[in-house]
Amino acid sequence: MNLRTILAAATCLVLPVVAHSQPVTGPYVFVNGGAGLLQPVPFKLSDTGDTGRYQYKLGYATTGGIGYGFGDGFRVELAGDYIHNTAHKIDDSSSLQTATGGAEKDYGGFINGLYDASVGLPVFPFIGAGLGFQTVAYDPSIDSYNAVSGHFGQVFNNKVSLAYDVIAGLSYPVAQVPGLSITAEYRFMQLVQSRPHQVSSFGGSIHMGQESTHSFLVGVRYQIFNPPPPAPTPALVPTPVAAPAPAPSKTYLVFFDWDKYNLTPRAVSVIAEAAGDSKAVQITRLVVSGYTDTSGTPTYNLGLSWRRAKAVAARLVADGVSASEIDTQAYGETHLLVPTGPGVREPQNRRVEIVLQ
Repeated sequence: MNLRTILAAATCLVLPVVAHSQPVTGPYVFVNGGAGLLQPVPFKLSDTGDTGRYQYKLGYATTGGIGYGFGDGFRVELAGDYIHNTAHKIDDSSSLQTATGGAEKDYGGFINGLYDASVGLPVFPFIGAGLGFQTVAYDPSIDSYNAVSGHFGQVFNNKVSLAYDVIAGLSYPVAQVPGLSITAEYRFMQLVQSRPHQVSSFGGSIHMGQESTHSFLVGVRYQIFNPPPPAPTPALVPTPVAAPAPAPSKTYLVFFDWDKYNLTPRAVSVIAEAAGDSKAVQITRLVVSGYTDTSGTPTYNLGLSWRRAKAVAARLVADGVSASEIDTQAYGETHLLVPTGPGVREPQNRRVEIVLQ
């Protein structure tokens, strides 16, 4: 079983597990660096018909680019890469003594589609694949010498090949920096076309076959736009002695389905009750505070709690409450109603609190 078959089978096994997404919303940038391993590359000489394989030392690889997340786990990105490997040996079909040196440099770009998953852990796995192209350059040129035939040549001139890649990795959101994640990924890249290169000294050409590269990378990803931070709670102003005592605060709880901010029929009923009571008692304002459970990243949960609070505030206005009387706040996964660890879906923590003051 070749590597492509193994990767395809692994992808099919993973997909049923990643039913719940960890969304990246909006544009982001990323950069990675690490090791690149180029598998032996087959070749054939035009003048003699000899075949063989170039073998390479472990090199280095970098990738970077921009992307866009759709908020439902899926994202697309435009990625550029650069991979550097040094040749050190030739396996020749005629078993003649050969030696080699020089470097191969691959660079190009890909359009990748990826999917992020939430599996109840502080890290979030992702998988992806894409299509693109690679330019193959030899600089300094790969030198080869056959001690028996006396052939000596340098492989040169750049060639372009279509390519595809398969990606699997993990991301770790940095809570102290909203939008920032540390990533670690494995990338398999395949050049699908053979390439004829010129060879100096004997004027022939060498046909290089398909290439496969394994890259092991670490890096960072930064989501450019993030939800606004929660507004600070205004300090309570002491009630003047001459003013009538305010009515006691009353709290209403509106609950939400997981990863949703649309109002259920029960939520609409609770909001209508709060709106009606606000008109019947003496109040100074309605404080509407949104919250989430801990199953997402802090950045995403902050934005989700903000959307929940906005949905409830809009319904209060529709039920006759003046918008000037409503103070909307968002707290994300903080101030849990039911204390839990990270990555836990707790229905009572997915709420909006309406407090009549």
